[in-house]
Amino acid sequence: MIMGMVSPLALMSQDAPTILKKLDEVMYAPADQESKMRIVLTDRSGNERVREADVWQKGDKMRLVRFTSPSAEAGIAFLSLPNDVMYVYMPAFGRERRIASHVKNQSFAGTDFTYEDMESVTYSSKYEPRLLETTDRHHILELTPLPGVRSDYSRQVSVISREHYYLVSSEYYDRGGNLVKTSQYTYTKKDKYWYPGEIRMTDHRRNHSTSMQFLEIKFDTGLSDDIFTIRNLAR
Repeated sequence: MIMGMVSPLALMSQDAPTILKKLDEVMYAPADQESKMRIVLTDRSGNERVREADVWQKGDKMRLVRFTSPSAEAGIAFLSLPNDVMYVYMPAFGRERRIASHVKNQSFAGTDFTYEDMESVTYSSKYEPRLLETTDRHHILELTPLPGVRSDYSRQVSVISREHYYLVSSEYYDRGGNLVKTSQYTYTKKDKYWYPGEIRMTDHRRNHSTSMQFLEIKFDTGLSDDIFTIRNLAR
């Protein structure tokens, strides 16, 4: 047997939906969380731009992101709610705008993440998983959108830690089957929770990347549902 590989019998015994469910349980384990986010955009020449934001998350259904710097972008906010409902608030226009499903592939505030990438939703409620491979350290799943789910990606290939069931990396393919983006995750443990200290998204078409770094994170603080409202979005 090749070093690092699991026997075919062990591979067949794995259950892709169970693996995906365990991933969701790890990613959305806290009742709520809040953090500071440092966003570093790097272009093809290596030039960097830095932004900062505050992030609030409750369960697996609600997320609010509000930019705090630079001053030109302070106040821009994004809200993800259940049932594929998302809003963005642009201070320059003084009003919120609901994000229609057919434009979720647009860039989130100039980053390499789209609105679809930023939504708060469990993987198991959005994707049909298929186990491609199991090694001594990872499960590798192919994820395709469930019937009725609109996505700009035809599929994702995701690497999941066998020990901790967190996401290690993902490849994103467009509807033509072309690899368009790759994400890399660096996980950290605080208290009893694993969380992504950094998520780096690389757009291979633009040779551009965005690093989201989560700082000063707090868990289970009892966030109110009032935080995740359109009224609060535009405060």
